[in-house]
This record gives sequence, structure tokens and C-alpha cells, in this order.
Amino acid sequence: MLSLNNIFDTIDMIDKQHLDIRTITMGISLLDCVSEDPGRCCEKIYDKICRRAEKLVKTGEDIESEFGIPIVNKRISVTPIALVAGSCETGDYVPFALTLDRAAKTCGVNFIGGYSALVHKGFAKGDELLLRAIPQAMAQTELVCSSVNIGSTRAGINMDAVAKMGRIIKETAHLTRDTDGLGCAKLVVFCNAVEDNPFMAGAFHGVGEADSVINVGVSGPGVVYHALQKCKGAPFDVVAETIKKTAFQITRMGQMVAAEASHRLDVPFGIVDLSLAPTPAVGDSVARILEEMGLETCGTHGTTAALALLNDAVKKGGIMASGHVGGLSGAFIPVSEDEGMIAAAESGTLTIDKLEAMTCVCSVGLDMIAVPGDTSAETISAIIADEAAIGMVNGKTTAVRIIPVEGKDVGDVVEMGGLLGSAPVMPVHRAQSAGFIARGGRIPAPLQSLKN
Repeated sequence: MLSLNNIFDTIDMIDKQHLDIRTITMGISLLDCVSEDPGRCCEKIYDKICRRAEKLVKTGEDIESEFGIPIVNKRISVTPIALVAGSCETGDYVPFALTLDRAAKTCGVNFIGGYSALVHKGFAKGDELLLRAIPQAMAQTELVCSSVNIGSTRAGINMDAVAKMGRIIKETAHLTRDTDGLGCAKLVVFCNAVEDNPFMAGAFHGVGEADSVINVGVSGPGVVYHALQKCKGAPFDVVAETIKKTAFQITRMGQMVAAEASHRLDVPFGIVDLSLAPTPAVGDSVARILEEMGLETCGTHGTTAALALLNDAVKKGGIMASGHVGGLSGAFIPVSEDEGMIAAAESGTLTIDKLEAMTCVCSVGLDMIAVPGDTSAETISAIIADEAAIGMVNGKTTAVRIIPVEGKDVGDVVEMGGLLGSAPVMPVHRAQSAGFIARGGRIPAPLQSLKN
């Protein structure tokens, strides 16, 4: 149960430093919804989601009002739909996305994740059909998020899937061109995807999870930034220790909220994801944390080292606060969702190449990046391949969420709205990668995969 003393310790952080619970996400297994009849399968999916998540939003709102802790999002993640729908006698997987969207609206959640496929080593029938349906599914739904895992450290990179995803992202951007490619903001491509991620757009409920779980994502860039202002000029040992102590406090709050939600919903507690997830609000930026360490602008030389320190210190502090830290846990660097990143990108200091270097040491990857609408599918695939290679070789999760915006070019700004923020259109290299992508096949797993 929550202790009022614990809550009082966080009042200043909540009131002045943008501390919040970014999401309570209920993971729901849909493996028992499998049916050869697609209509029956959709019916079972809708019924189970609505039954399990019926009280999710109200419970989150009750905790929020009783203890004064902002809970920004209430979300649902489900078993990858490619697995659930694989036995259905249908070639059209769009109705499954429409069912998820309808269930999410009935439950009142902000997003539902799991319109997903795991194709890091090849394609099953359900995988191919789901990938084919992604552009229409993203265009016809409001709350459904999609993810595709195209590589892993143990399997290598499925380059056929990489090539497909470049074309899928382009088609999704075209079908949602009236909203500046907003469908692409709900689509992420992973290497080493995790099964318990509570954050969108990449959340899905892994097959190794319980029938249903509660996962909580905490956020607090503003708290870390405020803490670092008290140790100006101090050596990095002091900086790291300050971040660790702050991450401990943030994670404890997440642990308490997760335990309370688990108790009230009678659903097992899964994990706390202690990622520093920024918002477009001033004072809630990961970029500003890095600049507080002494960088003039995020993206300049030294940025990768500063981010490495931040990510490591957050993990060390969080792991002491909870025995069930999971998800992605570290620091996110989504360009459109971080006002400091936006400013750095607009100034030209922060480039895609620098962001790629930063992803070697942060939680995920190239996130919420807008690129010119005439960027080719092959170039997008090559960006995905580069990012997947970083994840594969380093044994970490990496991802790409990229938005080619039709009719816009470098220097234009795309307004996404809400937590998605605004994205400056960033330049990509014009030299072609088409011959590289056309080879297909698999990039073999690295030597690190042989751990037995």
C-alpha cells in the first residue's frame, strides 16, 4: 500500500519539476482467443480486453486523485497479433486492428499496443499478413500502435524484413499524409524488443508473460535536471551519484504506484520501467540534462559521453529502488517529444548521425524523427539496418520511429500535438543505399550470441 510519508517526499518534484507516472500499462495475453474463424477471434479479443481492463482507467484516476501523483496515460498491451491471428482463415488483418481500436475506446485508454510481429529470423503466415496490413491499420485506427522486431543478438538481422519495413513506413506516411504522416508515429521497428515494455508505440505483451500484468513507466527528466543544478562545476563522480539518488526516489514512487494498482485491480505486478521519458514542456527535457553537465548544445562533442553517464546512473539508482525493474529503463531521446532536442535539431547541432551515435548508450534508438517526404524506402530501410546493427552487436534494444512527411523538406516543422510534440524535418544523406538493401537475406548473428 502507498505510504503518505512517501508521497510527501515527492510533492516538490511533482509540483515544480514535472515528475509523473508516464503510464500504467496493463498487459493482456490473447493466446486463449485463437480461433480459425476471424470474426469469432475478433469477438473473443474484444471481450477479453474489455473484461480485463474494465477498471484500469478508473483505478488510475483514483490513485491519481487520492495521492496527488499525476498519471499521464493508462494503456493496454496485448500479445503480438500476428501470433493470435495466425490460425484464422483470412488474408485481411485490418479487422484485428479495428477490434483493438474499438476495445481501447471502450476501456477509455490512451493507446493500445501489440499490433505486432516478431520476424527477426523469418516470416510465418501471420507475420506476412500483419505486415501487409500495417499501413491500412495505422490509417484506419486512432489508438492502435504497431511494432515489428526485425533483429536480435541471438538471431542476427532479417534484411528481408528491413526492406519491407522501409516500404511499409513510406506507405503508412502516404496514407496518413493529411496528418503529416501521423500513422508513422504509431509504428516502431525494433532489434532485441523486450516483452514487458509499458511505453508506446513499442509495447506488446510477450508470450513469456502472465495472463495479465501491470507494468508502470515512470518519468522524471525535470527532477534530474533540477538536482544537477545543485552540483554545478562538481566532478562527474558527484554528478553520477546525484543522478543515482534521484533515480532511486523516482523509481520508489513508481514501485508504490505499481503495487497499489496491482492490488486494486487484482492483477500481478510486472515491472517498473524507470526510463527518463521527456515531454515537449519546458523543464522536462533529457537534452537540458546533458547541457547542464556543461554542453553548450545537445549534439555537440561530448554529448554521447554525457548520455552514457546519465543512462548508467539512472539504471544503478533504479535497480536499488525496485526488485522488478524492466522494460527499457534508461533515457529516451525522442526528438519531437523533447523541447531541448527540438531546439538542438533546429540549430543544426543535433543531426541524425549524432543521434545514431547516442543510441549506442541510451535506452532505445532513433525516435520520433521527421525526414523529408521524398526520402526513399531504401534509405529508410538502411537507417533501420544501421540502428539494428547497433542493438545486435551491443546486446541492447534499439528501435527506429521515423516519419517521412510528404510535401515537407528540411527546415519545415511538423506539429504532432500532445505528448508527440513538434518535429523539425531533419536532413538525411542523399547517397543511395538501394543496392545494399536489395541483397536481402540475413545478416548473421555476431560472435556475442554464442554464450552457452
